[in-house]
Amino acid sequence: MKVAIVQNRPEFGNVQDNLNRIEEMLAGKAAELFVLPELFATGYRFKNMDEAHRFAEPVSGGKTTHFLISLAKKNKAHFIAGLVEIEGDQVYNSSVIVGPKGLIGRYRKIHLFDTEKSCFHAGKDVPPVFDLDGVKVGVMICFDWRFPETARSLALKGAEIIAHPSNLVLPHCPQAMITRCLENRIFAITADRVGEEERIPGEKLNFIGQSQVVDPDGNILVRASEKEEEVHIVDIDLKKARDKYLNSQNEIFKDRRTDLYL
Repeated sequence: MKVAIVQNRPEFGNVQDNLNRIEEMLAGKAAELFVLPELFATGYRFKNMDEAHRFAEPVSGGKTTHFLISLAKKNKAHFIAGLVEIEGDQVYNSSVIVGPKGLIGRYRKIHLFDTEKSCFHAGKDVPPVFDLDGVKVGVMICFDWRFPETARSLALKGAEIIAHPSNLVLPHCPQAMITRCLENRIFAITADRVGEEERIPGEKLNFIGQSQVVDPDGNILVRASEKEEEVHIVDIDLKKARDKYLNSQNEIFKDRRTDLYL
């Protein structure tokens, strides 16, 4: 399977320009699954929930979802990407999953980081696993990486790949995702952004880039730079994620001692 990471530098609030830039970056690129960053079209640092509300859109029929579906049809591929979602009076940091036939599903971030708690409502649903043409793909968003239960729950539900749209500012995630892959014998596709935002005076955020694809043996198949917009396409062998044996005696899920711990 060919998978792609997209690492962009959105300009806060310039949604149409950011969408246009993604279309430029993907021109001529071919893969079966594209993973884009968290909040890839709006930028990240909302000052409060009222501002997030102004940029929020419904998933079904929203501008960003419509854009992603058009790309999916054009590229005959699946896309997973982050946006600001509104439903009723609730605003979420969400990811949508789309394919050539349209919207497949969504995931609302359950672990909110820092000032996100004043801008979004936390998701209440279990992180999902989707069947994308026979490939089981789980979805989590950025800070979810810090909680190993997130990746483990997806893997136990059958995920072979974890798609991980992100806006990383802490330095540890790229290395930590290697451990998540080793723990669960899965592939992880982390799509991060680059650039800076200082929307609150004196509180500059530096996004670390380093989007990557990691395999079930903990090998980094590709890692992007810390500063540049990039697209990388990687061939992955899904048989590796379907084999949970480390050797003839140890199967990582069957060996779990659930009688002694959760």
